[in-house]
Amino acid sequence: MTIPRSEYPRPQFVRDSWLNLNGTWEFEFDDENKGLEQKWYKKDAPFSQEITVPFSYQSELSGIGDTSFHDLVWYKKTFTIDENWSNKRVVLHFGAVDYRTWVWVNGQFVTYHEGGHTPFKAEITTVLQQGDNEITVRVEDPSLDLDQPRGKQYWKEKSESIFYTRTTGIWQTVWLEAVSNTYLEKVKLTPNIDTDEIHIEYVVNNSNLNQQLEIEISFKGEQVKKELVQLIHPKSSRKIFLNDFNCHGQGRLWSPENPNLYDITYRIIENNHVIDEVNGYFGMRKISIENGKVFLNNFPYYMKLVLDQGYFPKGILTPPSDDDIKRDVELTKELGFNGARKHQKIEDPRYLYWTDRLGLLVWGEMANSYTYTDDAVRRITSEWQEAIERDYNHPSIVVWVPLNESWGVPRLLADKRQQDHSLALYYLTKSLDSSRPVISNDGWEHTKSDICTIHDYEPDKEELKRRYSSIENALGETPGHRLIYTPGHEYNGEPIQVSEFGGIAYKKSEWEGWGYSGASSDDDFIERYYKVISAMLESPLVQGFCYTQLTDVEQEINGLLTYDRKPKVDLEVIRKINNGEDHRLVKQKQNI
Repeated sequence: MTIPRSEYPRPQFVRDSWLNLNGTWEFEFDDENKGLEQKWYKKDAPFSQEITVPFSYQSELSGIGDTSFHDLVWYKKTFTIDENWSNKRVVLHFGAVDYRTWVWVNGQFVTYHEGGHTPFKAEITTVLQQGDNEITVRVEDPSLDLDQPRGKQYWKEKSESIFYTRTTGIWQTVWLEAVSNTYLEKVKLTPNIDTDEIHIEYVVNNSNLNQQLEIEISFKGEQVKKELVQLIHPKSSRKIFLNDFNCHGQGRLWSPENPNLYDITYRIIENNHVIDEVNGYFGMRKISIENGKVFLNNFPYYMKLVLDQGYFPKGILTPPSDDDIKRDVELTKELGFNGARKHQKIEDPRYLYWTDRLGLLVWGEMANSYTYTDDAVRRITSEWQEAIERDYNHPSIVVWVPLNESWGVPRLLADKRQQDHSLALYYLTKSLDSSRPVISNDGWEHTKSDICTIHDYEPDKEELKRRYSSIENALGETPGHRLIYTPGHEYNGEPIQVSEFGGIAYKKSEWEGWGYSGASSDDDFIERYYKVISAMLESPLVQGFCYTQLTDVEQEINGLLTYDRKPKVDLEVIRKINNGEDHRLVKQKQNI
């Protein structure tokens, strides 16, 4: 049987010894919440269904396809350990499980995790046995819990408006990894193009003074640096000068136009023997705000983004294959965009791998809750920190967005606590990553943001041009009937970007749906698209935009592509409009 999603799940930190556990698992709904009482985590507990992991039971690809409420589910999988792993420590990894997860191996409890979008792991060496081993997973995903960071997952059984089908349980790869008694646990990579250095912070599990960490860096197959570090402390750091004498001329720097990447290999050495080896990569890239303008690698840069929900007809939140992920990135670039705002979803690391490799800017956004409570604050704060840690090293991520459109902070204008929460998320994010801009609340009702972002679905070009002809006009508008800044906070010269606009509905598939404005034909769609894009490009104020959206999603038909990724109009026409060409001239050229 072919293993679904068989590619390596952690592409920036790769070891050779691993086992993919995707595929057929036993499965059970636990609507009566009797599994714990009846000890379903014991080996003799029979389950009545099968499911294909890593697809949620709501999806077609899971083999179940049931979108009704089942808030408690169980999984079970039998596996054997490679005999070459007998002297290794074994770590069990989950890419993402929505939402609360309990895990047993051979009837022994090994870990618990809360959070639907971030990875977790457990060392299971001591509970393994010869021959067959069994993993049991219990997942709780309350369908009606609005304190839970859920993004676009709806709290009703049938999706509607801007909300989509839910995802419950395992939805990213489950896998085993064999490591030595001492192993490299994680690294944090911070590039500095101004000094041509990469700062490497590392954590080594169970190190001793007789061991060294060797770091080898290469670029396009040629070694750049190799350094040996004595492991005096399990947590330490190293700055390595990269000798890129052309770095100020963009020589080896990463950008969407030139996605240059360095390869890096880490080796732990003891008594002249390599006992652990990890392969990865990084990009030398700088994103900054200078005198009210967005700079990429010390040059002004205009962001042309598309809103990408990251949903798939058969997999929902889980892309069916790595090729499907890669194709979404390729299509985004073919349409003439240089970036994507991943909307209300912490995306699969394989997506970020391809945006790193192919060259596409990404705004990383937290999936929000919908109510403000102490528990909601705790949940989003905890999971957001895990997301930043997971994705920090990706050069394609250039902006962090912890909140969107006051979701989870519905009384942001009047409630000082909610304003403080917005500020706290901004400063928490900056404390973890000072290298990237942070948006406190994308779209409106900002407290403290490094970019002033506005959501505006006005379809009329002249009205858009008027609104974005001056600072006074832009800040004086209330798109969505919301103020741009909350009381007590104000604009301080930040770059202005329209980070949602367009949303032109055009039905080109069997899906019925809606959008923010509507087109009746290919020519009408192109004309409407040209008007909103050219309004942004002609504005003396706007420094970037994010068009809504890349694909149709369920009942939303405002994509440039259908839900199954078919272009609604010629990709080349869209690309040229994004590049500032008049669509009428584009059409004339095509007819010559």
